[in-house]
Amino acid sequence: MHRRTFILALALCLFVAAPCLGQGHWQEEAGRLATLLNWHPGDAVAEIGAGNGQLTVLAAQRVGPSGKVYTTELDSTALAHLEELAATTKNITAVKAGITDTNLPPACCDSIFMRLVYHHLTKPAQIDASLFRSLKPGGRLAVIDEDPAEGTSVPKGVPKNRGGHGIPQKILVTELVAAGFEVETVQNDWPGRNEEHQFYCAVFRKTKP
Repeated sequence: MHRRTFILALALCLFVAAPCLGQGHWQEEAGRLATLLNWHPGDAVAEIGAGNGQLTVLAAQRVGPSGKVYTTELDSTALAHLEELAATTKNITAVKAGITDTNLPPACCDSIFMRLVYHHLTKPAQIDASLFRSLKPGGRLAVIDEDPAEGTSVPKGVPKNRGGHGIPQKILVTELVAAGFEVETVQNDWPGRNEEHQFYCAVFRKTKP
């Protein structure tokens, strides 16, 4: 009886604590993005392929009421969630993304970031050009992604040179440099995965008009 009560109590503790435990890496990622992209109150920021918007919300907190966060999604269900989020948060604007265009306004952002999105792009050259147009001169782009794991398949419609589910850093850098960006840094210890399969974050800058 005592053992059963203990197990039930433990399960309840884990259930209550789980949401808080799950927020740890999001907070860490937002903090590192804030440093890498030099976020300040009043900045205009965009998240590409924001999913359910965890990082969008944290970015909105960082740039404050005088700032702005564009949050984009291609998926209609995810976009509907982001639109609800934008309706209750004054400094967030939801944008319907396209396959070949971010649909962000020209020169609207001080920085743009995406997390595990780039390796799903079916038209990377067109999106890269759109990202470049959407950044202000001197603006930064952060791409969080992963090298392909052995034995995985390239997502449907994605260029085959990826070699699996993910994108090699070398290919990512080559494509974004071809779009006009300059590489600032690549960090290989990004949070969110285990030691066997780690994310990286590559930061680029728009130094040309």
